[in-house]
Amino acid sequence: MSDPAGRNGELTDKVRAWWDADAATYDHSSDHGPGSPAQRAAWNAALHRFLGSQGSRVLDVGAGTGFLSLAAARLGHRVTALDLSGGMLERLAEHAGRDGLEVEVVQGAAEEPPPGPFDAVIERHLLWTLPDPGAALAAWRGVAPEGRLVLFEGLWGGADPVEALRSQAREGLRKLRGEPDHHHDHYDASVTEELPLAGGTHPDKVVELVEATGWGPARLERLRDIEWAQLLQQPPSARLLGVTPRFAVVAGGT
Repeated sequence: MSDPAGRNGELTDKVRAWWDADAATYDHSSDHGPGSPAQRAAWNAALHRFLGSQGSRVLDVGAGTGFLSLAAARLGHRVTALDLSGGMLERLAEHAGRDGLEVEVVQGAAEEPPPGPFDAVIERHLLWTLPDPGAALAAWRGVAPEGRLVLFEGLWGGADPVEALRSQAREGLRKLRGEPDHHHDHYDASVTEELPLAGGTHPDKVVELVEATGWGPARLERLRDIEWAQLLQQPPSARLLGVTPRFAVVAGGT
């Protein structure tokens, strides 16, 4: 007889251990940290646009070392950071303490958010690593019944064949330049085969998931200012290859 609960628990343990190991070097990647002043400003503009006035209660799911959590706190929001990895949250707490910011830290699975109500739920590049993205989205709606959802995603992996070729070229150039990888390792095949979005996040799929989980009509926005600010930091040899297209899917709220 199969044991779904045991299998899911084993998968969760593997994912947690992977990110705990990744926490030591996660911020070393230019794609993960706050980046240049222009990049920080572009992200601040996006968060201000989507979250609105100060003082909102915001849940950042898959908060990692605090990229979105700290930015939202600096803009005056009350932030709860949720992540499966204790190692990641330790880094987040260190960054918050260093910057004099208050962020509530909660360790747990994305599908089991802390009780709300929250005014907004945000995430960045999390959906691909969830075993059941739909269940997570529905759970987030449960703790933000009147709130807004903001998903910051990118056209990663094999979600689009043309972008996949560009991504392969950018990865080849990264290796030629001797730049460090974005992570300490890759997921084992036994993990990725359990993750429905591990092959990439296409905006069509993300919109479908959002609208099927109680959030109502979704809105899609290309994050061109963030892309442009990131492109400015690339060496001339890499600019012709562009950067990964980034987009936001927004739903709920007003």
